[in-house]
Parts: sequence; structure tokens; C-alpha cells
Amino acid sequence: MARQREGSVGEVFRVALLLGLTSFGGPIAHLGYFRREYVERRRWLSDATYADLVALSQFLPGPASSQVGIGVGLLRAGYGGAVAAWLAFTLPSAVLLTAFAFLAAGADVADSGWIHGLKLAAVAIVATAVLSMWRNLAPDLPRGLLALVAAAVILAIHSPFAQLAVIAGGGLIGWAFLRVPAPVEIDESPSPVGRRTAGMALALFIGLLAGLPIAAAVTGLTGLAVVESFYRAGSLVFGGGHVVLPLLNEAVVGPGWVDPDQFLAGYGAAQAIPGPLFTFAAFLGASLRPEPNGLAGAAIAVGAIFLPSFLLVIGVFPFWHRLRASPTFRNALAGTNAAVVGLLLAALYDPVATSAVTSLVDVALVVAALGVLILRDAPPWLVVAALAAAAQLTAAAGVG
Repeated sequence: MARQREGSVGEVFRVALLLGLTSFGGPIAHLGYFRREYVERRRWLSDATYADLVALSQFLPGPASSQVGIGVGLLRAGYGGAVAAWLAFTLPSAVLLTAFAFLAAGADVADSGWIHGLKLAAVAIVATAVLSMWRNLAPDLPRGLLALVAAAVILAIHSPFAQLAVIAGGGLIGWAFLRVPAPVEIDESPSPVGRRTAGMALALFIGLLAGLPIAAAVTGLTGLAVVESFYRAGSLVFGGGHVVLPLLNEAVVGPGWVDPDQFLAGYGAAQAIPGPLFTFAAFLGASLRPEPNGLAGAAIAVGAIFLPSFLLVIGVFPFWHRLRASPTFRNALAGTNAAVVGLLLAALYDPVATSAVTSLVDVALVVAALGVLILRDAPPWLVVAALAAAAQLTAAAGVG
């Protein structure tokens, strides 16, 4: 992945900010917007280089579209460009979700009909994500069975350690039993990141992942525990933004930092705005019961959940071609991806559906939303708005 024509940090920031304000539809749609803007319109990089960045983002844990943006910024304007591309793309949705957290807390709207509608929207949108990921990541019988077993384990054992075991176990099973075809031809241009820098980034990633839980336990500081929880979620999310849901639910609802209904309402709201789904962390950080919360909590949560993406993109850049050519890595990754489909399937049932669907009216609204999402390919933000309005109307009418 070669460095393209040199650009400025400000230029990268302006273009990424426009994308952050207009990129609705989730990570797959974001990648389409990115290609149109960065490859077709501005010609900052070639199709081959862009395809390789997309493949890298699928290999790494974390938010795929944000990682592609980081890679584009890195190629265009160095490390400053990488930060500018991430910050500009993330800022609009982070600000909106932080504002929603203040609105939800200040107005005491937890029992409002439209908040219930946001939770129902989360059910429909996560269900479509499960269907899409199942088709792409568990398309055959072995991976389908692996996904079902993973879901059963998660539903039986409610623990973040169970989630880690499922992800690791999926990788081991993939390595031992799955066989994935070799990739198509890829761009093999020189990397803009040196091997020493990459090694330092990977060492820091591993050091924080291993050291933050110990530091949080030894010091007993709530702020450090918050950083550790969001960093861990950002480090282990294979398969796209929706998979962050069960990890964050375990991280913030489990210890009582965020109310379950509040969690699902924020997740539903996150579907209605542009930008990366990982900025849901801004809502959670602002909503935390212990300090840090408010603006500080939102900033800490967003920084902690995206930091692994920076470290991994920089750390893997020089080694990506060799890793991608390795059958061992491809097979292990296939197993990991199948396992995370099961992880999201379990989350669809508990807590998403069990917390939101409480009546036959709710069932009807979710089924209708699924119909327009799947059959009509409706934009998620429109479905969120429609369900919020429908639930408000049914609540006002005393139905359901």
C-alpha cells in the first residue's frame, strides 16, 4: 500500500468531516461513500490500494469504516492525516450522541413511547445485521454450526470471559478445521509505516490490553476501569460495529454503570445518525453513573474504544501482505468471524429482544421494520424515526 500524492492534514480533515456529516447506513455503506470520494472523485489512491485497505479492516478487530479512513489519512498525509481522518469522521456522531445522552437524562424520558420505539428499532437493525453477517461469515454448515454453538455458550454463561473464550475458541477451531480460499491479487506496494514503528504500536496494543485490567484492579479507580472496559471492547470486536453491542452491554450494564433501557435507547438512536456506530461509546460515556461522565466521560469512552484501531492499523500495515497470504491466518480468521456471528445472535435475543419486545404490538412493529429493511432496503435512520413515532402514538393511545 504505497504512499500516494502528498496532501495536507487540513485537506484530509475537511473531506473526512463532510463524510462524517453525510455517511448514513452503517459500515458497508460507509465504504461505498469512501470509495466514491477518495478513489473516484479525488483520486487519492488507486482501486487496488483501496481494496487492500478494506481487506485489512476486515481482518482487524474494530470499526471497519473508521479503520479504512485511518488508513486513507495515513497514506495521504502521514500520522497527522490518520488522526485528522478519524477525528473528522467521528466528531459529528459523537457530538450528536453526547447531546442525546444529556437530553435523555435531563428530560427523564426513560418511559417515553419514542424511547421504547428506539429500543424496538435496535431489535430490527440487529436482526438484519445478524442475517447479513450469517450470509457473509457463516455461509456453510461448519461455520453455521460454530456460530450456533458460540451463541449457546454466550447465553448459558454471562461473563466477559465467556465472550473472550468464544472468540479465541472460534479462531482455534478455524485454524484446525476450516479451509478458506486464497485471496485475489492484492497491491504489494511499500508500506508507509516502518517495521520498528509498527512493532512499537503492536507492543503498546498488547501491553494496554493486558495491563489495563491489572491496573484497574490494583488501583480501584473507576475512571481506569472505564478506560479498560471501552479499550477491551474496541480490541475484541471482530465482524463490524454491531458486534460491539454485547461487549459494551457486558462492560457498562453488567456493573450497573448504565441502565439497560437507557443502553438500548442509545443504541437505537445511534442508528439514526451518520458516522461510525462505535460513537455509541460517546452516549454511554456521557451516561455513566460513576464519574467520569458527561463531556469528560464521552471523550474518554470514545478515545478508549478507538485507540486499538489506531494501534492495530499502524502495527499491521508493514506485515499485512504476508499475513493475508498465510492459510493459517485466513482459516483462524474465518473461525473467529463465525464465532462473532454467534455472539451477535445471542445479543439479539438477550438483552436486545428480551428488553424491548413486551407485547404483540411490539412484535408487529418489529416485523414491519424488518420487512422494510430487508425487502425494501430502507435506510436505517428512516426506520428508527418511523418506529419512534409509531411507538409514541401507540403509547399515547394506550395500545400495547
